[in-house]
Amino acid sequence: MVKESDEALRARLTPEQYEVTQHAATERAFTGKYDQWWDDGIFVDVVSGEPLFSSTDKYDAGCGWPAFTKGIDEHHIKRHVDYSFGMTRTEVTSKEAGSHLGHVFTDGPVEKGGLRYCINSASLRFVPKADLQKEGYGQYMSLFEN
Repeated sequence: MVKESDEALRARLTPEQYEVTQHAATERAFTGKYDQWWDDGIFVDVVSGEPLFSSTDKYDAGCGWPAFTKGIDEHHIKRHVDYSFGMTRTEVTSKEAGSHLGHVFTDGPVEKGGLRYCINSASLRFVPKADLQKEGYGQYMSLFEN
């Protein structure tokens, strides 16, 4: 994958998407499009289209941002120590584009592994289950088979 130029990203993304993904900004709590989004599908990196999270692993953590118990494939998610704002946290970024997604915490549902991926809606694009094949994500249809 070749990352788009800064100029191209600024032209394609909203100002909030650009600031979140490129400068590790954080959208205000309870304002993101996907905080209370419960449709079946997957969430991909708004910059690169890398598949990141499934609606099957999404839950309401009450934190004001979309929360997931795990990524679709940890291969697409990188972790970094983040010392900003006087805290030590684990930042998560997309592997290919390096987009800032949010942070992962260890206060998630214990029965699902104990992780809470707290992710900015602005870093995501939702691909509905019905469109997975059409958009090139057909391999993820199995996530929705019971």
